[in-house]
Amino acid sequence: MQFPAWADQVKYLIGIFAILNPLGVIPIYLSMMTDRRPEMMDRTAFKSSVAVAVILTLAVWTGDSLLSFFGIGIPAFRIAGGLLVLLIAIAMFGAKTSPARHTEAEQAEGEAKDDIAVVPLAIPLLAGPGAISLAIVDAHQANGLPDKIVFSIGIIGVAMIVWLVLRLAEPIGKRLGTGGLNIATRVMGLILASMAVQFMADGMLELFPGLTN
Repeated sequence: MQFPAWADQVKYLIGIFAILNPLGVIPIYLSMMTDRRPEMMDRTAFKSSVAVAVILTLAVWTGDSLLSFFGIGIPAFRIAGGLLVLLIAIAMFGAKTSPARHTEAEQAEGEAKDDIAVVPLAIPLLAGPGAISLAIVDAHQANGLPDKIVFSIGIIGVAMIVWLVLRLAEPIGKRLGTGGLNIATRVMGLILASMAVQFMADGMLELFPGLTN
């Protein structure tokens, strides 16, 4: 069955949202923003979402050129990116943040900084290596310039959702509680794990076409 192009775009954007996992970031975000004024929290949420949009949009438009510069083929990048995304997904199954996204040292540094919007909140906590890899691989599937433009607009839409989640972090955290946030993180992890396995399988088939025989 041939799916319409918009269905692929939606699938890619769901994967981007899953790996950003703004709901799972809420506890870390609130701990970093302890004793900060509400207006500062609002400003941080906005700046961070803008940074996420810029980082991932740049990945969409420059990813192929960057890989070509280093002589890296898309099949190999699919396997490496899939492995990275799988490691992040496995950590999410345990409702934890993967060291590939965020470390304790970065947590301590973030709590000591006056402005955490770009580093470490936007990158690497939200738009880390896994999200960037996913954006590059998804953008490579685009059928020409129009698809890339639509995908970029979709990423901006996802970034707006991230802004909304961070903007409402306190009420969402209170409403869902630790259990609810952990369940959401595990569901996102399941989606990511499935996508990661598919990435690696596609990369292996491209590298070793004989596997299909």
